[in-house]
Amino acid sequence: MADGDLTRRRFLRRTALVGAGIAVPLTSGYVGYRLPRGDDASAAEPQPPAQPDGVHHFRSRPDLRPPKLTITEAGTPPAEPEYLFLSPKAYQASSPSQPGCAVIDRRGRPIWFLPREGPDLVPMDFTVQTYRGEPVLTWWQGKVLSGYGHGAGIVYDRSYQQIAEVRMGGGKQADLHEFLITEDDTALLMAYHPVRTDLTSIGGAADGWVHAGIVQEVDIASGDVLFEWNSLDHIAVDETYQDLGDSGTEEKPFDYIHLNSIEPTGDGGLVLSARNTWALYRISRSTGEVDWRMHGRKSDFELEDLARFSWQHDARLHSNDRLALFDNSSSPPQGPHSRGLVLRVDYERRTVAVENEFVHPARLRADNQGSMQLREDGGALVGWGSQPYTSEFDSDAELVFDSRFPEPDQSYRARTLDWVGTPAEKPAIAVGSNTAGGRTVYVSWNGSTEVAQWRVLAGESRSSLETVATAPRSGFETAVVAGSEGPYFAAIALDEQGEELAQSDPVRE
Repeated sequence: MADGDLTRRRFLRRTALVGAGIAVPLTSGYVGYRLPRGDDASAAEPQPPAQPDGVHHFRSRPDLRPPKLTITEAGTPPAEPEYLFLSPKAYQASSPSQPGCAVIDRRGRPIWFLPREGPDLVPMDFTVQTYRGEPVLTWWQGKVLSGYGHGAGIVYDRSYQQIAEVRMGGGKQADLHEFLITEDDTALLMAYHPVRTDLTSIGGAADGWVHAGIVQEVDIASGDVLFEWNSLDHIAVDETYQDLGDSGTEEKPFDYIHLNSIEPTGDGGLVLSARNTWALYRISRSTGEVDWRMHGRKSDFELEDLARFSWQHDARLHSNDRLALFDNSSSPPQGPHSRGLVLRVDYERRTVAVENEFVHPARLRADNQGSMQLREDGGALVGWGSQPYTSEFDSDAELVFDSRFPEPDQSYRARTLDWVGTPAEKPAIAVGSNTAGGRTVYVSWNGSTEVAQWRVLAGESRSSLETVATAPRSGFETAVVAGSEGPYFAAIALDEQGEELAQSDPVRE
C-alpha cells in the first residue's frame, strides 16, 4: 500500500469516528473492550473487568506477587523477540500486587520479577541495553512525585547482579522518564529542576518558578558530567500548551516543558520530546543550540493534519527519515484516541507526513505515559501508559497480540526484546502433600531463560538423594509429583539438551 493511500485511509477512519460520535474512553486506568468482528470497527465496546484476583502466587517463591498479564491474541505475533519488558505498578490506587521489573513471555508467564517495595523504589523505564559490549537490564528507580521523579539509573548484568548505579551531577535528581546508555558507555538522563523565571508572558508572576528541563550526559564508570543542557536557555516558557493554573510558585513550580525522551542522532545531536510544548527539539551536543523544532508553537516543519501530535512520549529515530512516537493526544483531549505514530520526515523540504498509525480496537486514551517501539518489519509494540494494555501490531496496523494487567496496574513503557538470563541465585523449592500419595514439589528459578525440564531428587537424608521424577517446565513455577515421602527433596534445572544448569539446596518437608 502506498504511503499516501495509507494516510488517506487513516485520516478518513479517524474523521469518521469523531463524526459518528463513537464513544471514546476518557478516563485513565482500566478500560475493557471486545475485539471487533470482521471489519466492523464499531463493534469494539467497553466490557467489565474479568480478573477479580490478578496476582500470581508461588509456593516456591511466596515473596513474589507480580500482577497477572492476561493475553488476547487477535492474530499471529512474531515468534521473536520472545519477551516483554514491563515495570508494573499501581496507578492512582492501591494494588494487591507488587511494583517491580518484570520479564514476561508471550504466554503471559513471568520469567523474572524483581519486586520493589516502598515509595522511594518505584521502577520505571525497564528495558535491555548494552553496556561494555554486553546486554544488561536497566531501569530508573526512585520516588515518583507529581508527574516526575527523583532517583537514579540502575544496571544489572545477565546474572541479575547490580553492576552500576548512575546519578546526575551538580545536585540534580534523575527523572523517571529516561535512562539511556550510549555507544560510548555514557548515560543520558534528565531532571526537572526548579528555578525562578519570568512568567508574565503566560499570565504569571515576574518572579515565578518553573521546572526547567535539564539533560545530562554522564560517564557511567566515573560519574563525571560530560554535557549539560538547560531548556530555559533555549526554549521560552510561552511555547507551552500547559495551563499555568495555580502553579508557578516555589512550592509548586510550573511544568512548562515536561521532557520525556532523549534520542541520539548519530551525528552529535539529540532529539528531545517535550510533552507540554507538543514538540520535538533537535539540539546540538557541541553548542546546545536548537537546530530545529518539529510541531509546537514555533515549528520549523509543516505537518500534514494527521501527523499532528500532542502530549506525546517516546520519540525515536529510524533510518534517515522515519520517526516513531506515542501520541497521547490526551489530558486534555486533542484527538479521538491515543496512537502509536510513524512519521516520514523530509528534512530538505521541512515537511512531515504519516507513514503509519497504530490504534487499539477500544480507541484507548492514555492520559499520561506510553511508548512506541517500531519493529524492523514495520510492525510495532505499543505500551498504553496509564491504560493497562500492551499491544502488538503488524505492518498493516492490524492487532496481532494484546495483553492487559488487572486494574489498577500499568507500565510506563513496554518493550519486546531478546534476553538470556543466568541467575546467580539457586533454584527455589517447596514441598507439599498430594491426594495420590507421595509429595508435590514446587520448583522455580527466577530469571532463568534456559530451563526446559526439572529433575526432582528425594531421599532420607541430604546426602542420599536420588531421582524420583522429571517433568517439563510449565511456567515460572512447575509442580512435579514425586512418588516419594522424602523427607528431603531437591530439584535440578535442565536445559533442552538435558544438561544440568543448577541445583537447589535440599529442603526437608
